[in-house]
Amino acid sequence: MNALGYLEKYIHYIQSEKRYSGHTITAYQSDVNYFIDFLNITTSNDLCNVQKDQVRSWLLHLHNQSFEAKTINRKIISLRRFFNFLESEFNLKQNPFSRVNALKSKKRIPVFVKEEDLTLEKIHTLFNQDFNGQRDKIMFELFYQCGIRLSELIELKINDIEKYQIKVLGKRNKERIIPISENFYKEIQNFIKLNFNIIKDNFHLLTLFNGNKLYPKFVYRKINYYLSVVTNVERKSPHVLRHTFATHMLNNGAGLETLKELLGHADLTATQVYTHSSFAGLSKIYSSAHPRGHKNK
Repeated sequence: MNALGYLEKYIHYIQSEKRYSGHTITAYQSDVNYFIDFLNITTSNDLCNVQKDQVRSWLLHLHNQSFEAKTINRKIISLRRFFNFLESEFNLKQNPFSRVNALKSKKRIPVFVKEEDLTLEKIHTLFNQDFNGQRDKIMFELFYQCGIRLSELIELKINDIEKYQIKVLGKRNKERIIPISENFYKEIQNFIKLNFNIIKDNFHLLTLFNGNKLYPKFVYRKINYYLSVVTNVERKSPHVLRHTFATHMLNNGAGLETLKELLGHADLTATQVYTHSSFAGLSKIYSSAHPRGHKNK
């Protein structure tokens, strides 16, 4: 079997058995393809006999191409898992990536929107009252009020909305429950009632006007537009609203363990990136929580 044949088997495995998200599958496929292309150009694409010097050459190539450490580390993980699959399914003798260490990367502080830029008054003026406007408002609020991922929003079904909570199917098919406010719950229910004739065919909560399923570029474009109206932050995307959810939660007293569960993180390491919380937020918590924090004490 040639290299692309092995890759095809692997993609089928993570799609049908591991049930990875479409975004993750695309990333893994791209990373493995990149490595195969590199082998084709430099040596050979015999995946069963990849040597350490080939891996070192590949890492040097990535560095020379100015890939960030975070991206290189993701590619290392992708290839380690791919070769783990070849070990278990095709009797590969040794995984050439088993002892490749991750690179040290600079911690990048997540971009977030200020609370004063997302007041109810400001958000209300952003959206029209037609189907598209109502849908876009719910989309925006799901990112900001619930901190869900783009892939999770797209897959959200009508029956995932329960009284004052939503059910989200996250990474690795892990389900979590996220509370929502009474007002937001009523807004979603009203949207479903008014537009059921449009969204009923595939039962996704949010769809295009023709009833078809949303797709990532469409959602990204919408959120980018609305954020550009209310804020001048450098990056504008659904993930920025997820960062904003996490930051505002921490700034207003939420604990890391609670935030970890709400975000669907596997461990606290991923959540700790949000401890960049603004000094103003920390100061507010200190003032309200510590007996000597008040000015008159």
